[in-house]
Amino acid sequence: MKTRVLVVEDSITIRSRIVEVLAGDPSLEIVGECGDGKTAIEMCASLRPDVITLDMMLPVMTGLAATEYIMAHHPTPILIVSASTNRGELFRTYEALAAGAVDVLEKPLGDASDDAWERKLVSTVKLVSRIKVITHVRAKMGTKHAAFVTPSGQFRAVAIGVSTGGPSALHEIFSALPKDFPIPVLFVIHIAEPFGHAFAEWLDGQVALPVSIARDGDALPSSGRIVMAPPDRHLVVRGGRLRLTDDPERHSCKPSIDTLFESCAAELGSSAIGCLLTGMGKDGAGGLLAMRRAGAHTIAQDEATSVVFGMPREAIALGGATRVLPLGDVASALTALVTRGAR
Repeated sequence: MKTRVLVVEDSITIRSRIVEVLAGDPSLEIVGECGDGKTAIEMCASLRPDVITLDMMLPVMTGLAATEYIMAHHPTPILIVSASTNRGELFRTYEALAAGAVDVLEKPLGDASDDAWERKLVSTVKLVSRIKVITHVRAKMGTKHAAFVTPSGQFRAVAIGVSTGGPSALHEIFSALPKDFPIPVLFVIHIAEPFGHAFAEWLDGQVALPVSIARDGDALPSSGRIVMAPPDRHLVVRGGRLRLTDDPERHSCKPSIDTLFESCAAELGSSAIGCLLTGMGKDGAGGLLAMRRAGAHTIAQDEATSVVFGMPREAIALGGATRVLPLGDVASALTALVTRGAR
């Protein structure tokens, strides 16, 4: 059975290109195409495609609004295909990912690299179509947080790794952490450029804790803030400082979750907390095990709430997870650990 695709793009030229590329694969079928968000919603309801490619900048109703409606009423895997030419569009892309869209791909550049882009488009559409999505109603970010008690002093940092489904998962966790969360949160997300660097800036405007990109040589923060590995460098903790390295990819990933986790195991031992979230592949599984063996408290996201239960499954199979939790319980578990020193 062919995978049924709905293509939503207001540029006739780009839409025709996407349709042509996808229709050229015998396992894909274009069941519809349109150029605005309102029609996309109507076609999604009537055609029930297996996957949607969706632009962000659309007339009548934006791609973000269409994503929010579709994920609330007709949950369907969505691949955002975005030009990402400005800060505003990048931020709308992150909003759509937080609203339940699965992944994002840059639009073709119109040069010699387009052959690679065509192959990437086909493979990504196939991948996204196989992901089981759920009804995803955007919760309004609350301004109230539970009162924070004096930290135990037992933990020095939280390390988080995530891939497919990551923007939404991180947004949910970070939005639920109190503004006086007392230790730093370091995280690696597999997100391609040009979408990576502005993601920290977007998050910074969404959550109570300050969010920034890691800088080589900065001291490991002694208070609560969120630090993201840059998209093209590995992040490690070494000698009490954050270091960025240009070492080769691991598991085809750069930055690598394993690299961060293993450095936390060596540098922080039992004073670290590791958390491996939704994502494809096995990056982070071995690193989470290394953290647990070093005495760290480790958490893996459960299957039911993972967009892709790949990396957490691998970690659980290795024995790397102290606990397996649904996404909605991760923030409260982290808060309990750093406030009470629970083990």
